[in-house]
Amino acid sequence: MAFPTQTPRAFTRASIEQLNPSQNGVYGIFRQDAWIYVGRGDIRDRLLSHVAGNNPAITAQKPTHFVTMVTTNDVAVERQLIIELGPLANQKVG
Repeated sequence: MAFPTQTPRAFTRASIEQLNPSQNGVYGIFRQDAWIYVGRGDIRDRLLSHVAGNNPAITAQKPTHFVTMVTTNDVAVERQLIIELGPLANQKVG
């Protein structure tokens, strides 16, 4: 399973604010050479929180883009994408 084919969006507040509010699903944050984070929930709210710097593990990786997938089964989809993509900021420490 991968994210549906789509044009990645810039990981900027302006780009994220263009998303429809109240859409639940999963999202992936990345840069050219690595997946950084896969998360779930209200896509717009979560991404706005991340772009504001709420997660230092994401910020430290210097993300440039994101992709999204609206889904009702976001827990299972998120888990599968984390296993498949191995995003850097989702790795457990210790």
